[in-house]
Amino acid sequence: MSDPVNHPAHYTQGKYEAIDVIEDAVARAPDPVRGALQWQVLKYTLRMWDKYAPLEDAKKARWYLDRLIHKLESNREESTNRPNPYVPRDR
Repeated sequence: MSDPVNHPAHYTQGKYEAIDVIEDAVARAPDPVRGALQWQVLKYTLRMWDKYAPLEDAKKARWYLDRLIHKLESNREESTNRPNPYVPRDR
């Protein structure tokens, strides 16, 4: 029997509950914003086949994934413009 508050059916299909998989994955995120975006991507993709509109969930996941990619690309550009403290500078 499904518990719609604590264990909704669309989160408990398969061997593992979605929340457990998501928590484990985002625990390694470098910051809360990127972790939150990854959380949303996983939330929508893990449950998309167990709800009424998989295409809608896929599009929602893509929206969050695009935002995550943008954050990662922006961060990469910022980090390439900063001097690397491990590389000796020219004197």
